[in-house]
Amino acid sequence: MRETAQQLTVIDEQLHEAELIVATQQQAADAAAAQAAAAQQALDVFAPQIRAIAQSGFTGKTQSRVAAFLTSASAEELVQQMTTLDMIAAHTNTVVTEASLAQKAALDAQAAADQAAATARAGLEQLAAQKAEAEQKAAAYRADFDRLSAAEQAALATAVAGRSLGVPRDLPMPPGAAGEAIRVALAQVGDRYVSGATGPDAFDCSGLTTYAYAAAGVSLPRSSRAQSQIGTKVSRAELQPGDLVFYYTPISHVALYIGNGMIVHARTHGVPLSVTSVDQRDFRFGVRLG
Repeated sequence: MRETAQQLTVIDEQLHEAELIVATQQQAADAAAAQAAAAQQALDVFAPQIRAIAQSGFTGKTQSRVAAFLTSASAEELVQQMTTLDMIAAHTNTVVTEASLAQKAALDAQAAADQAAATARAGLEQLAAQKAEAEQKAAAYRADFDRLSAAEQAALATAVAGRSLGVPRDLPMPPGAAGEAIRVALAQVGDRYVSGATGPDAFDCSGLTTYAYAAAGVSLPRSSRAQSQIGTKVSRAELQPGDLVFYYTPISHVALYIGNGMIVHARTHGVPLSVTSVDQRDFRFGVRLG
């Protein structure tokens, strides 16, 4: 079951990544829809001018020049009408050209918006299917876990997450956001692990680190892999309290280093939030924020 627990952690991470992708797709769809609306508004500006041109009876330079010749009382008046007609024709052509360009821009923007919306819908549907499959696997694991004896459950929890050390007393706290994040995270020890949970009474691994640092005024992305790509990487020997610590290849688990070789983390199904040694299987690196 230890390997199954690790697989579930990977699946949870994949879901978080998919959620980030879907959120990005939805943002792109919203932006495209806004651009389409703006393009349509730009096109609507030309509507009164196009109606005015149509109602004016201006049907072309040649026909209008004939009318001017037939109705002019003098050569001077004819020249004036011809000049006016040239100006009207130039303005009309400009309006029609600009309106045509605006219409094309509106059509292109709407097509892009439709495509972005379709991509977002497909992403949501795929995410829903992934979540349903992940929940089935998690439910099967929980059922198997519940059939174990208390001793077997404890042994599995230790094998998966490390031996629980309890919340240390009089732990020196670093100043600023790191210290506040540690205090908040330690206050959650004993809470349930729930995939996708971000508190206040249940968490998954990145949900806990996100929650703890949010309480300290620091916003973190919502996946362990994304969190591993911010800040400054540090080695095991360089870890300081408040650093984020990452595990597995590909990265699928994050914990919060609290000092003295200890971390607080939300590990996997059936294992409550706990303090353990930082020296878990497949340690990768730490990340220092700020």
